[in-house]
Amino acid sequence: MIRKVLVTASVVALVSMPAFAATQYWVGKDATTKKCSVVTTKPDGKKVTDAGTKAYDSQANAEKALKLLKDCK
Repeated sequence: MIRKVLVTASVVALVSMPAFAATQYWVGKDATTKKCSVVTTKPDGKKVTDAGTKAYDSQANAEKALKLLKDCK
């Protein structure tokens, strides 16, 4: 009985982990328009290039970085 409960709890925990994953933000530069914006998916390097050097944990931090980056002015 306890074994079934532990196995079930483990499966539920593993399945729900992606829902608890933190959202990351990047500063991306559009390859055609050359305009920078904050994006939630990692830039692919073709249509959108990575204007920053890292992923940011909040949109506010990514927007601050966007204002400070030379490529985005």
